[in-house]
Amino acid sequence: MPVSSSSQVRPADGYAGDVTPETANAWMQSGEAVMVDVRSEAELAWVGFVPGAVPVPWKQWPGMAMNPAFDEAVKTAAKGKKIVLLCRSGVRSIVAAQRATELGLEAYNILEGFEGDANADGHRGTQGGWRMRGLPWRQN
Repeated sequence: MPVSSSSQVRPADGYAGDVTPETANAWMQSGEAVMVDVRSEAELAWVGFVPGAVPVPWKQWPGMAMNPAFDEAVKTAAKGKKIVLLCRSGVRSIVAAQRATELGLEAYNILEGFEGDANADGHRGTQGGWRMRGLPWRQN
């Protein structure tokens, strides 16, 4: 069941807002938004990915240099819809959402990212995140 966008969006600085993974999934499923996954190709291959998300790395592996094709790729991915941006923990996607907003897109950050915050042992995937919340994902 779709979640009301107005009740699930937190205000943000320099982009449209922060949304929960569940809201982002509902928007994707309804066709209201396109997900742009800003993680590196290595992260998608080794950790997992969201079916239907458009991969547009913010930074490139190895070396994590800025992706010079980001601007054009994210504009193409949006297809006139709002975009929800996903990274590992919800940090890189904020900067990417700010840049997408500068490009004229309605861009939202997905809180917690794909893997969530690290726990006391330094492990991700147990404290929030798309994957832990049981939302659709796959692994190669």
